[in-house]
Amino acid sequence: MAEQAHKATTEQPPTSEQKHIDEDIAEAGKLKQQADEAVAAYEKALADARARAQSIANETRERHEAAADATRKQLEDELNTKLAGAEMSIAATKQAAMANVRSIAEEIARAIIERLSGSAPNDTAVANAVASALKR
Repeated sequence: MAEQAHKATTEQPPTSEQKHIDEDIAEAGKLKQQADEAVAAYEKALADARARAQSIANETRERHEAAADATRKQLEDELNTKLAGAEMSIAATKQAAMANVRSIAEEIARAIIERLSGSAPNDTAVANAVASALKR
C-alpha cells in the first residue's frame, strides 16, 4: 500500500512550484552552457593573442638581428678597408725605412773601409755586401 501511495504521488501532474524549479534548472543549464562557451571563447582569444604576441616578438627580434648583422657587416667592411690601408702604409713606411737603413749602412760601411784601408771602396762592392748582410 505504501508503494501505491508513492506511485500515486510520483504520477501526479507537476505543481506550478515544480514547474518553476524545472524551468530554473533548465535556465541554469543554459546559462552554464553559455558561460562554458564564453570561457572557451576567452581562452581561445587569449591563446590567439599570445600566439600573435609571440609572432610579433619573433618578427621584431629577427628584424633587429638582421639590422645588427647588416651594421656589423658594414663596420667589418669599413674596418677591413682601413686595415688594408694601414697595412699598405706600414709596408710603404717599412720599405722607406729599409731604404734608409740600406743607405745608412752603405755610408757607414764605406766610411769604415775607407778609414781602415785609407782608400775609398768600390760602391758596387759595398752595396752588394750590405744587401747580403740585410738578407740574413
